[in-house]
Amino acid sequence: MSRIVALDTTDIRFPTSLSLDGSDAMNPDPDYSAAYVVIRTDADDDIAGHSFVFTIGRGNDVQVAAIDALAGHLVGREVEPLLDDMGGTFRDIIGDSQLRWLGPEKGVMHMAIGAVINALWDIKAKRAGLPLWQLLGRMKPEEIVDLVDFRYLTNALTREEALEILRAGVAGREQREAELLATGYPAYTTSPGWLGYSDEKLERLAREAMADGFTQIKLKVGADLDDDIRRFRKAREVVGPDFPIAIDANQRWEVAEAIEWVQALAEFDPAWIEEPTSPDDILGHAEIARGVAPIRVATGEHAQNRMIFKQLLQAKAIEVMQIDAVRVAGVNENIANLLLAAKFGVPVCPHAGGVGLCEAVQHLSMFDYVAVSTSREGRLIEFVDHLHEHFVVPTDIQGGSYMPPVAPGASMEMKAESIEKYAWTGEHVAD
Repeated sequence: MSRIVALDTTDIRFPTSLSLDGSDAMNPDPDYSAAYVVIRTDADDDIAGHSFVFTIGRGNDVQVAAIDALAGHLVGREVEPLLDDMGGTFRDIIGDSQLRWLGPEKGVMHMAIGAVINALWDIKAKRAGLPLWQLLGRMKPEEIVDLVDFRYLTNALTREEALEILRAGVAGREQREAELLATGYPAYTTSPGWLGYSDEKLERLAREAMADGFTQIKLKVGADLDDDIRRFRKAREVVGPDFPIAIDANQRWEVAEAIEWVQALAEFDPAWIEEPTSPDDILGHAEIARGVAPIRVATGEHAQNRMIFKQLLQAKAIEVMQIDAVRVAGVNENIANLLLAAKFGVPVCPHAGGVGLCEAVQHLSMFDYVAVSTSREGRLIEFVDHLHEHFVVPTDIQGGSYMPPVAPGASMEMKAESIEKYAWTGEHVAD
């Protein structure tokens, strides 16, 4: 048996505000950041678990402190029992009666729990010699449902219904895995659409996106309607009338304002409107969905937990679910979200607009294709071309698709030199 001997954290911040990468209507000057955690053991294999929570600058120190607060749950414990029962491990940490008062199951503490859960999955996948998506995709249906906490879900998804979904997906799993390895998972890119970019940069990056094989781009909107109309028109002139362009308001609008604004952009045929209002306003999203139909509503990157996703689906408030690898409590809770989407027949197009999110969330979409939804139709993973060079196993995009990682682990490990260089000291380092 081996034991956990340390839970090390680092506040890492990249100066993306200097180039306005990541800028949108609500976040005009983001510094892509990571509250980074490494779980170390005394095992002879020297395998450590790496993970992070994505933020955009100030407050990253608070997220680091929340992860530090979980050290008492892990340091000194035997590793193998934790990894052998990841469902029980998840329920144990998430069920801490005192930590729950800080949520329950939402906010900074919930995201911190997700970081340590994801780091444990990184260890488990590395020990198995498999990338996370393959490790999950090859599990038995009964093993997968044991990972899920069905508390608060059973009026929408029961354990038996989840088993039925997963058992139906057993047939053809090996073939789907082989297809992924051969052709990848389709992506769309937000890289042309940051709100702070000039029109010329938007047009150039839109052309490059098409040339690189992407089949959809996304534009940030919501600060000024006249600017949005101008930018959307320029993007449409570049890509043509039939190329999908999604739009993203990043929670900017009131409900009525969202409906009016999207209707004003309807002439440009948006593929979807993303985060039109507060991520907690389920009924508001439902009203917007009715008001802007047939334009689809997409949301989820700020959905705090599986219960929010459940209600969005029950209320028919979204037609595209956007999970985030580090917003909820890690792999386990995102498996619940994928199963909910499969139950309601809603495609999952994950959020990946942030440092390391492309690397992390690809595993969940690939697992979804292999074992849950068994489909890539209408499903895309977001891609932004920023900061991949800082990861040990960076995202591999070929012809507009994510090529599956084959290295063991969850792909969340950053290079040691990047951690050292961008560790926050109170001011940005010069690039």
